[in-house]
Amino acid sequence: MRPESPARHLAPPDWLVRSLRPHPAPIPWAAVARAGLALSLPLAIGLAAGQPAYGALASMGALSGVIGDTADAYRMRILNIAVPQLFGAVGVTVGALVYGHGWVAVATVTGVALVSGMISTIGAVASVSGLLLLLNCVIGAGLPLPGEWWLAPLLMTGGGLLVLALALLAWPLRSGVPERAAVAATYRSVANLLASAADPENYAETRYAVTQSFNQAYDLVLARRALAHGRNPELVRLIALLNALTPIAESAPAAHQHGVPLPAAVPDAVRRLADAVDTGSTDAGPLDLPAPEGPAARAVDHAVRHAADLVNSKNTDPHRALDADRLGRPAALRVRAVRAARRVVLSGSSWRYGLRLALCIGIAQVLVSTVPVPRSYWVALTITFVLKPDFGSVFSRAVQRALGTAVGLVLATVVLAEVPLGWWDVPVLMALAALIPALTPRGYSYQTAAITPAILLLSDTLNHQGIGLVLPRLLDSLMGCAIALVAGYVLWPESWHTRIGDRLADAVADTATYVERAFGASADPDVPAARARMRRRLYRDLSVIRSEFQRALTEPPPTGRRAAAWWPLVVAVERIVDATTAARIRVKQGAPVPGAAEVAQAAGQLRELAQGLRASDVLKGVRADFSEADRSGVLEPVRQEVAAARAIASPH
Repeated sequence: MRPESPARHLAPPDWLVRSLRPHPAPIPWAAVARAGLALSLPLAIGLAAGQPAYGALASMGALSGVIGDTADAYRMRILNIAVPQLFGAVGVTVGALVYGHGWVAVATVTGVALVSGMISTIGAVASVSGLLLLLNCVIGAGLPLPGEWWLAPLLMTGGGLLVLALALLAWPLRSGVPERAAVAATYRSVANLLASAADPENYAETRYAVTQSFNQAYDLVLARRALAHGRNPELVRLIALLNALTPIAESAPAAHQHGVPLPAAVPDAVRRLADAVDTGSTDAGPLDLPAPEGPAARAVDHAVRHAADLVNSKNTDPHRALDADRLGRPAALRVRAVRAARRVVLSGSSWRYGLRLALCIGIAQVLVSTVPVPRSYWVALTITFVLKPDFGSVFSRAVQRALGTAVGLVLATVVLAEVPLGWWDVPVLMALAALIPALTPRGYSYQTAAITPAILLLSDTLNHQGIGLVLPRLLDSLMGCAIALVAGYVLWPESWHTRIGDRLADAVADTATYVERAFGASADPDVPAARARMRRRLYRDLSVIRSEFQRALTEPPPTGRRAAAWWPLVVAVERIVDATTAARIRVKQGAPVPGAAEVAQAAGQLRELAQGLRASDVLKGVRADFSEADRSGVLEPVRQEVAAARAIASPH
């Protein structure tokens, strides 16, 4: 037997390679320009006024605005940047008021950590708001801020709002462009799905990309619609275009099951529709589609022609379009705020995360209060970033934070050693700030490496410690990562288990309900709308499962290995949902409607599979009786996929 190569033992583990592998993403040049200007301009103004510390505080506020500048739609940028700045102002005010008050400061910051953690579980805007609430509170409680108590929050908020002002400059000229681009991108992703319908290797990944694209487009359009007053004709049209695209995406599983490639003219026609949507045109040109052959091709042809009629229509009836809005208009902002507050107070997961974050911050504050640690607030800052609930694996983020900080400190050492204090800081900060939005999409370690030298340069402007900041920064980051790993990860049993099985079980159970809703007899006029919402929710849940799977793979053994074992079942459940959608398309194209007994049998088999998935990490003994199945029934492919999933989960 050939001996193993020593290099194999020196290779980094798979979970670390996955964590550090850069994500492919285009450089957001507009965000790069905004970041460079927003961080350097306040510092330049402070230097010109003879108050560089004030300029550094405003630049710190701009840094938080740059981190939150992730939305495409202009109205969403107002929420993503302005709302977190208000929470940040509250945080720095509370922190400054308890600065130097010993155990009162420890208790206050720990309490703020609890509140921050709980509100962070609501959603994206609340997550950034909770982040800034705690970050600024830690800064205010750990760093002597210049001026009156109200000056620091005013300067930091002003810096963040500068980012917002720069982001909104093009709004009058590009209003609605991000939403149109998102809808057009969804059309193109569906075109790719149709092109790969007969390709078993690429179909699953392409379908996942379609779900992601649908999620982004609906989130953008419906979020803007929630903020707009009245029936905006442009939003009505975009909603109608998305709704018209849904039947095309739903017909793809039927074409995939048929196994025969669609003519190239079909995806090309959808791409022409995408170009028309992108430019706002109402003339996509002739479709020139070939005559469809078979039920699956007819379903695709009918759906594409319907979408083309809508794209080429110059007048969209607002009442008809809104009535056909199967996802429904989002609730008013006040109603959603009340629901969010109720969910935070009553949710067990909200309390668990809040307590976990408060425990870690409390340990950090007690530690730095009893042990002399220079610039001690960096320990809590590290914990705050590592323990964000929507940022992925805590273990992976702690490792990436440590490595990213080490790389960033190399650059920071050069900057602090070679760049003299004063006006040279302005162009250097501009260059460092531009790296933040350029590297953030690549991964957390890359973002950390970009943010670290910018923060150190601003910190040096406040305290003039120069290169003496570097080593304490590294030690504090390592201490914060260690506390997060032990008190925020190792001591919590849920950290050692993946949620993939439970999420798969929920998806299968929801599929059973969908089967009953889609094929059961009902005269309820809202059933088609309810079916559409349920189907969208199913595919969105599948997207979440894939994201959870990718996150779990970055965990160390044995969690990562356990997660990898679920992958065949992830694919099997996706095939079950696809088979259910394809069955519905077959019925719409004239196949016999399954009887009540067939529907009940399929739904029962799905629920038995869901119970088995929920029972244990290794699925055993799932019962699914196929002896009396109607082999010619429209739901037979669904039963076959359930049997395949059971065979994967219970190998013999």
